[in-house]
Amino acid sequence: MFNTDYLIQKLISIPLILIALVGHELAHGYVSTRLGDPTPKAYGRLSLNPLRHIDPIGALLMLVAGFGWAKPVMINPQYYKNRKWGTALVALAGPLANLCMAFVSLLLYVIFCAVCVKTGIWNALPGAVTDWSGTIAILLASYNLSFMLFNLIPIPPLDGSKVLGALLPDRIYYKMLNYERYYTLILFGIIFILSRIGAFNFIDRGISFFLYGMLGLFDMLF
Repeated sequence: MFNTDYLIQKLISIPLILIALVGHELAHGYVSTRLGDPTPKAYGRLSLNPLRHIDPIGALLMLVAGFGWAKPVMINPQYYKNRKWGTALVALAGPLANLCMAFVSLLLYVIFCAVCVKTGIWNALPGAVTDWSGTIAILLASYNLSFMLFNLIPIPPLDGSKVLGALLPDRIYYKMLNYERYYTLILFGIIFILSRIGAFNFIDRGISFFLYGMLGLFDMLF
């Protein structure tokens, strides 16, 4: 049976995924630029154009499976004062940007609800408006949290591996970087295996924890 609401939700999800993706990559590029690296700007990665940031497979997985990745931002750590910690800061910037966008999307929704209720507008609004405003806010927060949690997995070339690398001895860290180009194939294999055994359920649990925690906090405030 054809489900109109499901189709509408998937269509709405496309721009929401692009927002999460572009915000994540812009944060990488911005922090790297602030650390003195001109590479992201030279490659056009400080742009709001989603086409400059999309990895087709990663974006499709976000839409279908709820987790994925974007095209990696080209950086040159040689410009950083401290190569290891500069790389870690750039890596961490993406997930933090997703966390901020999730927080803001839910905050704006709660403020919208609070204002509408206090002014008496809420009951006058069509049901579609109240329902879909909440759906959009939760979807945007969910995609951002999913993108954040998945990219924090400490498996190269995901962001979590760069953050973990800053804590490793230099000998191990630089040896790991030498083989980074091979890790993408390994990552695909690990994703396939983990998805088959349901190991990615922790992402869903993490998303639920953040969502309910944020909404609970906002309810207390408003």
